[in-house]
Amino acid sequence: MKAIVYRPAKTAMQSGRGKSEAWVLEFDAETARRIDPLMGWTSSGDTRQQLSLSFSSEEAAVAYCRKHGLDYELREPHVPRSKPKSYADNFSFYSVRGPGSAPRERP
Repeated sequence: MKAIVYRPAKTAMQSGRGKSEAWVLEFDAETARRIDPLMGWTSSGDTRQQLSLSFSSEEAAVAYCRKHGLDYELREPHVPRSKPKSYADNFSFYSVRGPGSAPRERP
């Protein structure tokens, strides 16, 4: 069974970075999911798909994999680039705002 070690990105729902500092270990699927004929729900016999372990650092997650003899794939986190800008730039005379946004001349 192969494990995937990664650091999750921040959620798009909020601007904070909560719960994005921990590293997560999840397992790949060993068997394909199937549809239950009675209820129509998706099910699987592989219970490790439901398991998710959190670690405080990348080294701790890798050490866990090595200790338990797990094959693992380490995915490097995506670091977003921030463009610092001032609040006043929202009202700048020279900002580009799309079609029809050119300043009007006063008569």
